[in-house]
Amino acid sequence: MGSRKTQKIDLNTEYPCPCRRRGCLLPITLTEAFGCNRCQQIFVVEENGYMIEQLSTSYPYKKAWRWTGNRWSTANAKIGENYLPVAILIVLVLLIVWLPLALYDKNNIIFWALLAVLLALIPALMFWLTYRR
Repeated sequence: MGSRKTQKIDLNTEYPCPCRRRGCLLPITLTEAFGCNRCQQIFVVEENGYMIEQLSTSYPYKKAWRWTGNRWSTANAKIGENYLPVAILIVLVLLIVWLPLALYDKNNIIFWALLAVLLALIPALMFWLTYRR
């Protein structure tokens, strides 16, 4: 298993692309940036030299990675870490609120079952959108 310690990024070295597994980051001459030969993305080295940031306007937040010596690790992983507890909380609230209501009102059990399935899909969708690649 490789080291988790962040290493300084060398501007004269080729690295694997953090967003595509088969791409290769090549240094762009006379800049502090890299370009991927597969996905055509540009990555800028941050001022301290320990992190690269993807230049893209299509994302609501900046994607950044740190080099650990053998692979890239996400620098802003806190965004994805908050969704799993929220999804679990939603499911627990559904169980605490929905289950007594469904057991109390036996005439509309189909309605409560459909409502539970639809509401359970929300955290599943959140989790899938967060962790998909």
